[in-house]
Amino acid sequence: MGDWGSGRVLRDRNAGLYLLGVVVSGFGTTAMWLVAGIWVKSLTGSDSLAALTVFAMWAPVLAGPALGVLADRLPRRPLLVAACLVMAALLPALCLVDSAGRVWLLFAVLLVYGICGTLHEAAEAALVAKAVDVRLLGDFNGLRMTAGESMKLLAPLAGAALFTRFGGGSVALLDAVTFALAAGLFLLLRVDRDVPEPTGPRAGGFAQALEGGRQLWGSAVLRPLVSAAAAVMFLAGINGAVVYAVADDVLGRTPAYVGVLYAVQGAGSVLSGLFAGPLLRRMPVRVFTAAGTALFALGCGARALPYEAAALAGSALIGAGLPCVLIAALTTVQREVPDSVVGRTAATANTLVFVPNALALALGAGLVAFVDVTLLLPALTAAGLAVSLLLVTAPVGAVTSRRAPA
Repeated sequence: MGDWGSGRVLRDRNAGLYLLGVVVSGFGTTAMWLVAGIWVKSLTGSDSLAALTVFAMWAPVLAGPALGVLADRLPRRPLLVAACLVMAALLPALCLVDSAGRVWLLFAVLLVYGICGTLHEAAEAALVAKAVDVRLLGDFNGLRMTAGESMKLLAPLAGAALFTRFGGGSVALLDAVTFALAAGLFLLLRVDRDVPEPTGPRAGGFAQALEGGRQLWGSAVLRPLVSAAAAVMFLAGINGAVVYAVADDVLGRTPAYVGVLYAVQGAGSVLSGLFAGPLLRRMPVRVFTAAGTALFALGCGARALPYEAAALAGSALIGAGLPCVLIAALTTVQREVPDSVVGRTAATANTLVFVPNALALALGAGLVAFVDVTLLLPALTAAGLAVSLLLVTAPVGAVTSRRAPA
C-alpha cells in the first residue's frame, strides 16, 4: 500500500468513490449470493434448484458481447447508476418469496441481477479506462479486486446470520440498500465525457456485438492473455468442484472445513490485489500472468497432500495466483483497446474467461466421482504449469497503449 501508485489511486476522487461503491455493493451482493442457494434449499429441499441459483446469476455472462455494446453506446456513468437503481427497486420484491411456489420469483430476480452485473462490469471497464491514468490501471484493478475479496470474508457471515434470524427477505432488503448507496456514490463521479466518440461507420447490431471478439483475436498482446485466463479459469473450475473431496478424502475433515479453505483463499486474493499494481509496473504483463498461473498451479498440487498445513498453504497460493491472471487481462484490455469499443471488448473477454469456469464446475463434479482427487489435483498442477510456460516462451506482440501517459 505504500507504493506510490496505490496511494495516487486512493487519493484520486473518482477512483476513491468508485472503490467505495464496490465495497458497499459487494457486501450486499456477496451476502445475497450465499443466501440465495440456502433460501431455495430451505423452501424446496432440492439441491439441484439450490445450485441453479448460481447459474441464474452467471448465465447472462453469455450475453456479454451484446450487453457490452450498450456500454459503448450509452453514457457510462448513468448506466452504472441505472443498473444499481434497477436492483435496488427489484430486490424488495423477494420479501414475497415465502413458499416453494414462489421460488420462480427469486430466479427471475437473480437473472436480472446477472444482466445488470454483466452490464455494470462492461460500463465500469470502459469508464475506468478513460477516467484513470493509464499507468495506474493495474493499481486500480488490483485495489478493486482487494475490495471485492475483502467483502467475501465478511458478508457471508452477515448474510447467514440475517437469514437465520429474520429470513431471506432481510438479506434482499440489505442488498437493495447497498445498491442504492452505491448508485449515490457513482452519481458523484466526475467524468468530462463518458460516451465514446465513434471511430467509423456504425455497423449493425450483430456486427457490433462481434467487434469485441475481433479486438481480442486481432491483438497479439490480448489474444494470449485472454486465452491463458480462460484456460486457468477452466482449471480453477475443476479445482473448485473437488474442494469438498479435499476436505473429506484428503484431510478427513467435515464439509464445513471447506469454509476455512475458502477464507484462506480469500485472504490470499486480498494480498494479491494490493501488490498487483506495483508488480505490473515492474514486470512484463506476460511474466506477471505466468507467475500468477504458476502460483495457482502449485496451490492445486499442495491440496493433494494429506496435511492441513499444505492444504491451507495451497489455498493461499490459489487465492494469490488467480487474481493476477484476471487483473492482467482486464488491465491490458483497458490499455490496448480503443475507447469506442472497450466496453464490449471487456464484456467479451469476461464471457470467454468465465464460461469455461462454469463448464469446468460441472465437469469436475463428474470427474471427482471416478478419479482419485490425489491424482486429479497434480494433473491440474501440470496443466497450469504448462500454460505458464507457454506464456513466457511464446512470441511476444508489441505492447502499445492506446493512450499516452498522463
